[in-house]
Amino acid sequence: MPTAFITGATAGIGAAFARRLASDGFDLVLLARNGERLDASARDLSDRYGVRAETVVADLATDAGIETAEKRVRDGVDLLVNNAGFGNKGTFLDVPVNAETTMLKVHCEAVLRLTHAALPGMLERGRGGIVNVSSVAAFATRGTYGASKAWVVSFSRGVAHDIAAKGRPNVRVMALCPGFVRTEFHERAGMDVQGIPEFMWLPQDKVVDTALRDLRRGVDISVPGAQYKAIVALSRVVPQGLAGRLSSRAGRRYD
Repeated sequence: MPTAFITGATAGIGAAFARRLASDGFDLVLLARNGERLDASARDLSDRYGVRAETVVADLATDAGIETAEKRVRDGVDLLVNNAGFGNKGTFLDVPVNAETTMLKVHCEAVLRLTHAALPGMLERGRGGIVNVSSVAAFATRGTYGASKAWVVSFSRGVAHDIAAKGRPNVRVMALCPGFVRTEFHERAGMDVQGIPEFMWLPQDKVVDTALRDLRRGVDISVPGAQYKAIVALSRVVPQGLAGRLSSRAGRRYD
């Protein structure tokens, strides 16, 4: 069976990837910080879908955690989903600088290092895929969070083009850029999202379906949902000053 490695695997989009890939027959390697919750998720997926579900307890905000993840990825995976991430409560000057640098470590350094660990084996086998979970915030003015997600998009595109130049069409790297998805993310970040219209929310399973379809098609940036495709397209033509003022306020009320 093929093996998928998923970070941030116990909740939200990561858990949705785990369910879908298990139903597709993938063995799983699930990474998260909470070992008890991780074990419960692995048992449930294994019992429900009859796949092997291995667990890796690690904190990607630390060098030790990233090194643990790198070691397992180098042992061989067919699909890597770099999903782990979080938001900080407040705008830039409201957030301690160590919380901002921790975000960069999880969103950027961990993504870079795990991608670097996975690709040699995939290129040698001539197949494999990497999904780096970004956000539509990558195309907006959203402080450190948006900047880190913009880095994920640029990095993923660059690596995808490097691999294409090597003539490896069956090894694919893609940035996934969802909009609002009902997960634990907003609650953990203390964000008040009651004012977000219902039509702006994406089901977790739809995000995963779109991501896997686009990965198979060789798309390097996947934006689930027609509403978000339109927003990303508009962000490229609306004057930057206006776009910045609008995007910096949208969905950024804090409890």
